[in-house]
Amino acid sequence: MVDRVFLITGASSGIGAATARAASREGYKLVLAARSEARLAGLAQELGPENVLAVGTDVTDMAAQQAMVEQALERFGRLDVVFANAGRGGSPGGFSGADHQAWRDMILTNIYAVGLTVQATLPALRKSHGHVLITGSAAGRATIPGSMYGATKWAVTGLGYNLREELRGSGIRVTLIEPGMVDTPFFDEPPEHALHDRDIAEAVLYAVGQPEHVDVNEILVRPRPPLDDD
Repeated sequence: MVDRVFLITGASSGIGAATARAASREGYKLVLAARSEARLAGLAQELGPENVLAVGTDVTDMAAQQAMVEQALERFGRLDVVFANAGRGGSPGGFSGADHQAWRDMILTNIYAVGLTVQATLPALRKSHGHVLITGSAAGRATIPGSMYGATKWAVTGLGYNLREELRGSGIRVTLIEPGMVDTPFFDEPPEHALHDRDIAEAVLYAVGQPEHVDVNEILVRPRPPLDDD
């Protein structure tokens, strides 16, 4: 049997790390990419260094992404699943008063970097008839006053739809993962009535685990609304 290889960006914490743990339990070889090399090293040690390649990567840099893919192919010989998960939030203030530099960094990470991940990994995925998953958001399906973050996730939704059309007939599946509120390091204070990162990891593994003739286009996951007596 061929060892299947699962690449995750934004893998050092939150949804990315939870997905790495879930994929490891399913027997995948892992390529874990993030800026924080120290966190990646700790996660690789936890999951078994012989099965994990940890790559410190600036996802907004195409050369860094290409180097990530080259290292993955040199180590494992193939890519089967790519989870473009890296993302970041913005700053308060809405369109009237938010930090415009924070906007720039967020747009580059949430949109441009996703495109780079897709472009860098597609040659390998075409060979394996693999699977692309992209972290969108419930915010990409709703109107949120003053939210540039929400606007980036609308763009990610469009990216996922348009990528699927480009790859129609290629054998590559494309899935948008769209979480609602998730309790991750994304927030300074833990949100109430939120999902856990492992809930989203399970959604990712559900999509990946379907038979080849099944293409899960989108998974929108929201926390259950609180009960009256919660």
